[in-house]
Amino acid sequence: MSRHPRARQQRGRSRVGERFEVEVGPVAHGGHCVARVPTSTAPDAPLRVVFVRHVVPGERVVLEVTEGTDGDRFWRADAVEVLEPSPERVEPPCPFAGPGLCGGCDFQHVSVDHQRALKTAVVREQLSRLAGIESDVEVEAVAGDLPEQLAGLRWRTRMQYVDLGDGRRGMRKHRSRAAVEIDDCRIAHPDAREPEPGSVEETVAVGGAEHRFAVATDGFWQVHPGAPATLVATVLEMLEVQPGETVLDLYSGVGLFARFLADEVGPAGRVVSVEGDRTASLHARTNLAGAPGRVETACGDVATVLGSAYDEPFDLVVLDPPREGAKRAVIDAVVDRAPRRIAYVACDPAALGRDLSLLAEHGYRLSALRAFDLFPMTHHVECVALVEKTGR
Repeated sequence: MSRHPRARQQRGRSRVGERFEVEVGPVAHGGHCVARVPTSTAPDAPLRVVFVRHVVPGERVVLEVTEGTDGDRFWRADAVEVLEPSPERVEPPCPFAGPGLCGGCDFQHVSVDHQRALKTAVVREQLSRLAGIESDVEVEAVAGDLPEQLAGLRWRTRMQYVDLGDGRRGMRKHRSRAAVEIDDCRIAHPDAREPEPGSVEETVAVGGAEHRFAVATDGFWQVHPGAPATLVATVLEMLEVQPGETVLDLYSGVGLFARFLADEVGPAGRVVSVEGDRTASLHARTNLAGAPGRVETACGDVATVLGSAYDEPFDLVVLDPPREGAKRAVIDAVVDRAPRRIAYVACDPAALGRDLSLLAEHGYRLSALRAFDLFPMTHHVECVALVEKTGR
């Protein structure tokens, strides 16, 4: 549940282990907040940006540098002592959350409502900085199927642990291969599955329609139980699909959006599902069998597929790219199809901001945006953006 740092050359003297007393600044994308520390004891010493975990904006803390040298543009750190706590600070519900412990959760120490406020600030800042868009979007709670989810716990339906041997299991530390032994992950759903060969069936109901989806046990599927229905309902509402329309569903996975879109366009419509993962694409073919209208599946890199096929106009496009976003080749190919509306499902607000900026170059503008707290206790947030052609 945590990412590992890339190996890099040392740039001067290491500052790892050094401690500084700081006042914590604003939240930043990535599960940390910004602070600044002097690079030396000289009165006019320049300040170095430090990304600090386990803090809340406005607190006064003692941080300890965990990554950084004299030559780095910024350092990373953990708060090892809280001198003046925020009113939004709470006791982490998980005993494995904190400096040097499990790296899976970023905000266990923050009240759930304020976690959403922090994520809201990040989404707004990323869109402003990367796309020049000033948004009043608010991160929304998503209903789950357990009362504990009101407190941000027991929502994750898929888990991957580190096997520590002798029946023990653990989770990775933040930006590390090292693991912390745990007895229970507090965000894990009671029925959470671990990756293994095979497939399972997931059921999603939206409005009056209900469909079953075959999904690889180790393949992609939204991990919050309320996510699939929430995202489908939002996409359908934004697109305002009309019977007989043509829809291009890109990065379509096992066909979640495509199946409900096929219901909307009906027998006279057409839906094309494009997915790069072969197993997911095969499942999509099964899941879309029997859907009304012309429903087609294509397996391959999205940019490559669009470079040689489906170059006719489409009324609507759904984009649900991986964390790095769709990028220019796919964005250019999408606008070449001249859709009237694009629904962009984004798991990273920075990637969304970059791609919205690319779409704006072609005269497509953001006209609606919603953000959902599908990953409580972490910094992750899911956005659904509606983009429409408005001219240059």
